[in-house]
Amino acid sequence: MWPWAHAALGYLAYTLYLRGRFDTRPVGLPVVALGLGTQLPDIIDKTLAWYVGVLPYGRSLAHSLLTGTLIMLAVVAVFRARGADRSATAFTIGYVSHFVGDAFGSLVSLSFGDLGFLVWPLVPPPATETVGLFAHLRDIEGSPLFLFGLGLTAVGLVLWYRHGLPGLRELASLAMRRSESDRSRTD
Repeated sequence: MWPWAHAALGYLAYTLYLRGRFDTRPVGLPVVALGLGTQLPDIIDKTLAWYVGVLPYGRSLAHSLLTGTLIMLAVVAVFRARGADRSATAFTIGYVSHFVGDAFGSLVSLSFGDLGFLVWPLVPPPATETVGLFAHLRDIEGSPLFLFGLGLTAVGLVLWYRHGLPGLRELASLAMRRSESDRSRTD
């Protein structure tokens, strides 16, 4: 699944969770934590496999339920230590939705052998993989799974817009603080 589809799936899952549990909608920093959760498995695995070369496959360490659970527990502990329980929950929903998104195509096509990444390193990675962002972009085709991801993204974007673009202001504020901090160190 592409990053934008992961983000949309996570946002939809988090929205459903909030509606069902608290009858509310997503707001602020928890949405930023959600976004991090939806992207972190790929940030870790694709970087370490494709560009650093220390992992065997772009869906291994952080995509495994075994190590992914440890990663989630560590990040949640940091959020909770800072009193950010809602962000911890949002992050976890985002991370788990990443597993669901990557498993979706294999489940629909009943290709259960392609789900080995969920228990890496107990199951070895596939023998071949398209490596690199540009190679993946080059290979985009209008497959039903890709089109589903685009549709999911459109629904997620509309919902996010209707909710008032939660998290955008907080993300911009974090970026501004970071930029100001970087400038003050160079002055």
